[in-house]
Amino acid sequence: MAVFSHDHHHWAYVWIPIAGAFMWFSTLLAMLITWLATGRPHYVSMDGNVPYISDIGADILKPLFIVGCSITAVSFFLTLFIERYLRHSGRLMPNMRTRERVLGMLAVFGSFIGGSGLILLSIFDTKRFSTLHRLFLLIFMVGVAISAIFTIVEYRWISKDFRGYLMKAIIAGVLIILAIAFAVTLFKNTNVGGILEWCIAFGFTFYLLTFYFDLRQSKGVHKGELRPENISRRRTFWYTRRARH
Repeated sequence: MAVFSHDHHHWAYVWIPIAGAFMWFSTLLAMLITWLATGRPHYVSMDGNVPYISDIGADILKPLFIVGCSITAVSFFLTLFIERYLRHSGRLMPNMRTRERVLGMLAVFGSFIGGSGLILLSIFDTKRFSTLHRLFLLIFMVGVAISAIFTIVEYRWISKDFRGYLMKAIIAGVLIILAIAFAVTLFKNTNVGGILEWCIAFGFTFYLLTFYFDLRQSKGVHKGELRPENISRRRTFWYTRRARH
């Protein structure tokens, strides 16, 4: 019975990235459907024919926008924080060197900065606080980009045989490229910029989901089982046994 309980106690936190991804996707979808269902209205803050997410979020759906952004931001930060704790407690592959530990902490810090920017940009909407809104949008995108880069590099250095970071790297790489294109079109072609923003936003859902597969690797792993000293002991035993045979 104890084994069964241990095998499943990770589910309390493994659903956090899924909940965040679901809330984010649902918020975006509800906003997009509302705009289409109401006859594609032209909001006060719109410059082109394609609304930015913030244009819809500054209107009657502002409460939904704030709640959706807040839950997503908190879940994003908690996911990175829990992942760091699981590595520290020996339930995920640990950081064997200081550089990996530093990268992990910077990734958590980036998620905090990005999450804070996401919450603030939803509160300071583009209709009433245009300058602040763009500032917090920049903070959100930079924070998430920094967190993603540090996370991917950390995963790469933890183990050369670890392939779990590849999907995360592909998704993050595509989103960063789209974000750069979005920054350019924001001032040159607002309609293209609006389309890119929606693509980036929906793509962020898939990035959040990748952490589900990271956290679930702690299933069945006891606390301290994957600490550096234990892994070193296992490797020494394995090499010694191999040498004898």
